[in-house]
Amino acid sequence: MKPRFKDMNQAAHATKAMLALQGEVDESGLEPSLVNLVQMRASQINGCAYCLNMHFQEAKAKGETDQRLYLLDAWRESPAYTERERAALAWTEAVTLIAADRVSDEVFALAREHFSEAELANLTLAVVAINGWNRFNIAFRNVPPLAKPGKPASEPQPVGAGR
Repeated sequence: MKPRFKDMNQAAHATKAMLALQGEVDESGLEPSLVNLVQMRASQINGCAYCLNMHFQEAKAKGETDQRLYLLDAWRESPAYTERERAALAWTEAVTLIAADRVSDEVFALAREHFSEAELANLTLAVVAINGWNRFNIAFRNVPPLAKPGKPASEPQPVGAGR
């Protein structure tokens, strides 16, 4: 697959806006490990290789286990996640797939058991942000750097700039 843009700096205003949104998520007070799970799950649903690669590396650097990352696509069947994480993952799926079923009262009730109103607003912002990044990276075919055997991949960068 070949990237569609050689230089995303031509869309610097869009990158700046996305980075500002991401900054709000990063400063929201949500647990970084929870945000990483949200980013990974939404990116799985959307099929964004670029974001999956980047957030896998970020999660590993922050101490996340391989097992929890490998099982994420089957989180409902795995005991590896806390109830709060499960509520966040259900919320992430509902908001990411909003056109399919909207966000059900059941998913909202589960989320409210584990998140205050402010936290739920911040969680929703995290889902909105990663869905935005997914759409930029998928639309412009940003390709993740691949690791060579015995060597880690170079650090991936989202559309237009590092974050």
